[in-house]
Amino acid sequence: MRIRVLKAASMPEAMARLREELGPDAALLSSRPVNGGVEVTGGLDLDDEDEELPVLIGARPRAPLPAACHSLRQDDDAALALDFHRVPDALARRLCAAPLEASLEASLRFARLPDGVARPLLLAGPPGAGKTLTCAKLAARRVLEGEEPPLVISADGERPAAAEQLAAFTQLLGATLAVALTPAAVALAMEQRSPGQPVLIDTAGCDPFDPAQARMIASLVAVTGASVALVLPGSMDAAEAADVARAFGALGATHLVATRLDASRRIGAVLAAAATAGLALAEAGTGSQAADGLTVMEPAWLAARLRRRSHIEVSAWEGVGS
Repeated sequence: MRIRVLKAASMPEAMARLREELGPDAALLSSRPVNGGVEVTGGLDLDDEDEELPVLIGARPRAPLPAACHSLRQDDDAALALDFHRVPDALARRLCAAPLEASLEASLRFARLPDGVARPLLLAGPPGAGKTLTCAKLAARRVLEGEEPPLVISADGERPAAAEQLAAFTQLLGATLAVALTPAAVALAMEQRSPGQPVLIDTAGCDPFDPAQARMIASLVAVTGASVALVLPGSMDAAEAADVARAFGALGATHLVATRLDASRRIGAVLAAAATAGLALAEAGTGSQAADGLTVMEPAWLAARLRRRSHIEVSAWEGVGS
């Protein structure tokens, strides 16, 4: 097979160039977004007599480091870590300007989630982000710390199992669960809270670019006066995560809970989302258990998490041809 890797401003342009170089039978093997467009890998099957030398497909060549990263000490792997995690170039240059922990603290916001007492805490995010489990984890943390159980409100009318999942947790925790599927019903459910009792609101998965779904979140925020935390999987594409975070920021989100960080090798999406929308990094989903599945995000922890897996790709790249 003959292999070509090339960049173009758009996918149609990339395909046209592949066919120019490999012929009309060229096949698209992979593609990924890059600055200025898209990078594609194409291939063309050859007859046995025309077969080229074997081509090793796997670890990609290491990208040139951003210019601002050349000032780093040679033993500092921060630039390689940021490249591995697919942190957008502009943000990576900012983070390379100082030791990673310090640059994270200077470039991004970090803050604890609101406790849901003065204002309810509403969890919003795209479908499947982990909002319901995050809600259960926050409730469990409060109870295990010896504090009053929260009033938990399930406003997810799209996924019937969400209320059942929360009911299983709230019964174990001794917390009250209210199922309220409209903004008006949520407002009535809040009247069940006792003085000083925190309120956690779990919402349906929302496409923030769909006007009707966005209006539902906006209505819930309006009737409850809630603080909004965006729940976002760490495994998303960085550009997509940034767009989603910006849209939820327009709906009132101020904090970010990044989920599935225990199962995601690359978490550049977390940094891209927080930086683009100005969200405060608050919690990381680091396990599936309600009792201990959340970790407070702090600069030192995030710097260590970014570095932790960067050696995997570097080792694979350095081993090619050895």
